[in-house]
Amino acid sequence: MAREAQIVRKTAETDIRLAFSLDGGTVGISTGIGFFDHMLTAFGHHGEFGMSLTATGDLEVDQHHTMEDIGLALGQAVRDALGDKRGITRYGMSIIPMDESLARVVIDLSGRPYLGWRCTFPDGAVAGIPMRLFREFFQAFANVCGCSLHIDLERCEENHHGIEAIFKAFGHCLHEAVTLAKGGRVLSTKGSLKYN
Repeated sequence: MAREAQIVRKTAETDIRLAFSLDGGTVGISTGIGFFDHMLTAFGHHGEFGMSLTATGDLEVDQHHTMEDIGLALGQAVRDALGDKRGITRYGMSIIPMDESLARVVIDLSGRPYLGWRCTFPDGAVAGIPMRLFREFFQAFANVCGCSLHIDLERCEENHHGIEAIFKAFGHCLHEAVTLAKGGRVLSTKGSLKYN
C-alpha cells in the first residue's frame, strides 16, 4: 500500500498544494519564500521523501501565514500517509552538524502533539524571515501530525547554518521514525497510536 498523501489547503490567506510520499520520489518546492524553499528541499532530500509543494500566500503582509499553513499541510500529509501507523519504528533521533552549528531533533509519532523548542539564534532573522516563524512552522506540524517533536540547537554562531542543521536533522529523524520494522505491529502497549 502506498504511503502517500495529497493535500489541498486553500484559505483567504494561502493556497497550498502538496503531494507527499514517505517512501521516496522527487522533491520540488515553490513557496515564494526562497530561503524556506531551501530548507524544505533539505528536509525532503535528507528524509528521502517524495515532496511536491506549491504555495502562494499573502507575502505582502509577511511570511507568517504561509509558513504556518505549510506546517499544517505537511503535518496532515505525514499523518494521512501513515494511516494506522502499523509497522513503523515510531521513534527517530538525529544529531546533525552544519559547520559550527549542531542540532538535535527527536520525534515520537505518538498521536499526542507537543513541541519542545530550545533554540537560540545569534540574530533575529535570516534572509528577511524572523526566526520565530520557524518555531511556528514546527508547532503547526506537531499539532496536526500528532507527534512529540523536540528540537534543540546545541550550538549556533550563524543563523543559516543553525536552521539548516535543524531541517536536515528533522528529515533524518522523521525518516527513521516512519521506517517499517519487522513484525508489522503497532508499537504501543495501548495497541493504538491514535490520540483522538
